[in-house]
Amino acid sequence: MAWPDWAALGGYFLVMLLIGFWSHRRITTVSDFFTSGGRMPWWLSGISHHMSGYSAAVFVAYAAVAYSYGITIYIWAFVPLAFATAVGAFVFAPRWNRLRIKYDVASPLEYLARRYNVPTQQALAWSGALLKVFDVAAKWASAAILLNVFTGLAMPVGILVTGLVTLVYCTVGGLWADALTDFGQFVVQGIAALTMLWVVIDQIGGPGQLGATLEKLPDGHTEPLVGPYTAGFLTAYVVIKLFEYNGGMWNLAQRYMATDSPPAAKRSALLSASLYLIWPAIILFPSVLGPVIMPGLEKPEQVYALMAQDLLPVGLVGLTVAGMFSHTMAMASSDANAISSVVVRDILPAVSRRARAFDPRTGLLAGRICTVVFIGASMVVALQAEALGGPLGIIVALVAAVMGPISIPMLLGLLPAFRRCGAKAALISWACGLAGYVIVKYVIESTDQTATVATPLLTSLVLFVGIGFLFPEPSAAADEITRAVGSDDDGPGPDATPEPLVRTTG
Repeated sequence: MAWPDWAALGGYFLVMLLIGFWSHRRITTVSDFFTSGGRMPWWLSGISHHMSGYSAAVFVAYAAVAYSYGITIYIWAFVPLAFATAVGAFVFAPRWNRLRIKYDVASPLEYLARRYNVPTQQALAWSGALLKVFDVAAKWASAAILLNVFTGLAMPVGILVTGLVTLVYCTVGGLWADALTDFGQFVVQGIAALTMLWVVIDQIGGPGQLGATLEKLPDGHTEPLVGPYTAGFLTAYVVIKLFEYNGGMWNLAQRYMATDSPPAAKRSALLSASLYLIWPAIILFPSVLGPVIMPGLEKPEQVYALMAQDLLPVGLVGLTVAGMFSHTMAMASSDANAISSVVVRDILPAVSRRARAFDPRTGLLAGRICTVVFIGASMVVALQAEALGGPLGIIVALVAAVMGPISIPMLLGLLPAFRRCGAKAALISWACGLAGYVIVKYVIESTDQTATVATPLLTSLVLFVGIGFLFPEPSAAADEITRAVGSDDDGPGPDATPEPLVRTTG
């Protein structure tokens, strides 16, 4: 890269750090750190929800699929996100917000101890936290691949640089820093992506040549589902994302909790859903045309970076690199904040009597320490990304597959139709879902992505619903919670103080 590119990239990192330190002044309590005190505007929450939903893997792993298979990447990877988030706008987003308003929760898992019991809450908390370490590791690995292509930096150095910058601003500024940097990253990445799209279309001879260019693509490149991406895979992926993007991915639930009212949370979700329909198509279209512009690439995961290097003018390359990093830093920082909220509000109080009595200052310090530990652990795992199947292997085979067993009890537990599904249904569905993944992936050693993704999801869903209806566990707490979060009366709940075992003070 030339010096203007380095200047653009360096300026981007500097702005992210400044936002973190500015946000630090707004953080005085645990609630401020984890849910912005319920003061986040709906449009900022919506953009942050969208930006936190995908990372630099879009420009590496997903770009590779776009290069190799074509438009199917948009059909199976992003249309489900738009659908899931739109459904969640009416079903889940307002409920997450009411949980904060009526029960003063700052963690998406905080209500589970009352809804089910403490063991259920802890099982979901520990397994979900471990899963997120691997998920964020995939994002660091994707960012490091990009840095390697553009600058020649070794993978470990790229992981260290990206991780440390993210670590500073999200540890200092909490959710406010996450959301504000998400917005800044949205603007930067928008300029970069639109520029790249314009340059690529100009490269093929202008919009008038688009039809002729599409005809030159490999067979199946314009088919909605090809290769391993079958109708069964798509169906399983849609259901998984319905749970994942409405709260199973804890950081996204935080965005809904951070708005000031349930209607604001709904508007936030609808904005995010609209962006999922539009923005990924703009980002990935250059990679879809990659086989015509750059035929025969040995490493398809480098297609977007190589196109940027070859086609963009000096200065815009650095901006494009910054745009690529924006997604990784957005998702990783929001995940770190979500995980630290679960550790401080859910895990530590359950295992330590001292943690139950944290004052506001100590609770805030604990949240920041947990953020540091989480990001550090994910960076260590990122160094082993290739041994785990690469970024896409982690994202699809591990995260998508394991997300169902973790998120099904949490999301369905908010709905009145499942209020009789108790702790027994939650724990058995969680355990058997995870066991199903292990059997398919490591015992049978199936290479069928549909089976790998669908088995744990269907196992958990069938067991949770089936056990709940065959062996119901009526609970006054479950009735109260499902009624309160579904009510249009948005005042405090009948018992606005959660159980002492599952929260800190402050």
